[in-house]
Amino acid sequence: MADLDDHPPFSAASGAVGALEPPEPPPTPLDETARARAILAAQPVIEGHAELPALLDPEDLPPARAQEAGAQFWSLRVDTDDVIGTLRRLDAVRALVAACPEDLRLAHTTSEMIHARNCGRVAALLGPVSWTALGGSAATLRAYHALGVRAVNLTRFDRFAREAVREMNRIGLAVDLSGADQDTVRKVLAVTRAPALLTRAEPDALPDDVLRLLGENGAVVMVAVGEDPAATAGLLDRVRELAGPASTGLSHLAARTAGYVPLFAELLRRDWPARDLVGLAHGNATRALRETEFLSRTNRIRPVAA
Repeated sequence: MADLDDHPPFSAASGAVGALEPPEPPPTPLDETARARAILAAQPVIEGHAELPALLDPEDLPPARAQEAGAQFWSLRVDTDDVIGTLRRLDAVRALVAACPEDLRLAHTTSEMIHARNCGRVAALLGPVSWTALGGSAATLRAYHALGVRAVNLTRFDRFAREAVREMNRIGLAVDLSGADQDTVRKVLAVTRAPALLTRAEPDALPDDVLRLLGENGAVVMVAVGEDPAATAGLLDRVRELAGPASTGLSHLAARTAGYVPLFAELLRRDWPARDLVGLAHGNATRALRETEFLSRTNRIRPVAA
């Protein structure tokens, strides 16, 4: 009989018959910065306000943009803010887009905007046009639309403004309320049937009840991203709380090289769900523009305003 001391230790014996390997540690969860990069890579931003230089130098094309931007509203405001100056600006912008076919694509509809993004181009949305550049004429309003403009900045409310808002709803122009006072915002929201935009919103200047009205309208409050992500996140928290997550959007970057990742990482730390971040990036603005287009299609049988 073999001596008991001749048996190998238990660990050795178990190893000889193929002991189970220890389980692999679970993968380390992505930190907020990595998650923010992943979201923005799949969901590029619609910027509400892209300010181009007064002189568009052909040797400096295409214009600089944030890496995470997939579409931009290109402001057509000029120093004079008259019809002639705006038309010249519009012509220069269209020429700029045509000169950069590998980088830019003009978009007149949400479908064209999405197609441009899918093709790896940045969609250029024309507008907003300054209110004074209308010259008090509904015909000028329609002419801008025919040239591809998709937003007009309304900053005061009078009889012409009331009719202009109805005409904008009819033909499919977004009403931009950036810079409008509280009373103007309230009056426009009482008239428009399409969601409004605030392409350069200042949430601090909007009282709680106005933000709630914007939320009821389905408007998109597009906030500029400052150098302090936490401060911008605080502004967006207030918009999200009062107007709702479907009313948040982004205007532009104060520091373009920083990109949108620091802001989205901060919002993830504040427990914003992914669906709200997708809406912030582009979902909410796309929805508002699509609703404006749909309303226009349903109103095409209405008579044209004088």
